[in-house]
Amino acid sequence: KHITKTLKNQIVAGRVGHAYLFSGGRGTGKTSAAKIMARAINCLHPKEDGEPCNECEICKAILDGSLTDVVEMDAASNNSVEDIRAIRDEVNFLPTVAKYRVYIIDEVHMLSTGAFNALLKTLEEPPEHVKFILATTEPQKLPATILSRCQRFDFKRIPDEDIIKRLELVCKESNVNATTQALNIIAALSEGAMRDALSILERCIQDGENNIDENKIKELVGIPKL
Repeated sequence: KHITKTLKNQIVAGRVGHAYLFSGGRGTGKTSAAKIMARAINCLHPKEDGEPCNECEICKAILDGSLTDVVEMDAASNNSVEDIRAIRDEVNFLPTVAKYRVYIIDEVHMLSTGAFNALLKTLEEPPEHVKFILATTEPQKLPATILSRCQRFDFKRIPDEDIIKRLELVCKESNVNATTQALNIIAALSEGAMRDALSILERCIQDGENNIDENKIKELVGIPKL
């Protein structure tokens, strides 16, 4: 909540930074937050609190992945100097339809040394119309020169009660009946990672059975029944 509050305040005040670093464990919402941020700063009809409307043509294009101004890149498989140089050549062009061109670089710690140097060049003198959101599970692997040019936000493990609330919502929308005990076990097994919790829930309903109790989960993950 402290992260979303700060980001919303920046958007409302029109003080969005040019580079952000979202760090934290897996499944804690880094990439999801980056995508929402990309929509929020480009939204044609943002809400008063800075949230994107998700209804305008820009929001819809970002949601379905058809907007070329928002580029999502996985540094694990695109970690060469050439990949970053391609971005460096692109940033000089104005966005096609959106206000900002946004680059979301996932697992940024996987970039090669040469790629980091090329990225640094862009972060040092970024054009006004370009924003970078870097996401990583291992911020300690990033060069200090990159870290110093980003606003850093550390995503903590998601509390069990928040995971349970989300699971309840997903179950309701999917017409799945899950006991409170079952959801508590899923939350505990996920260890603060929302993605893991949703993955366990998904595995529970793959057999087409819409009723989930604690025994079903224990059977699925191999916990002995008492």
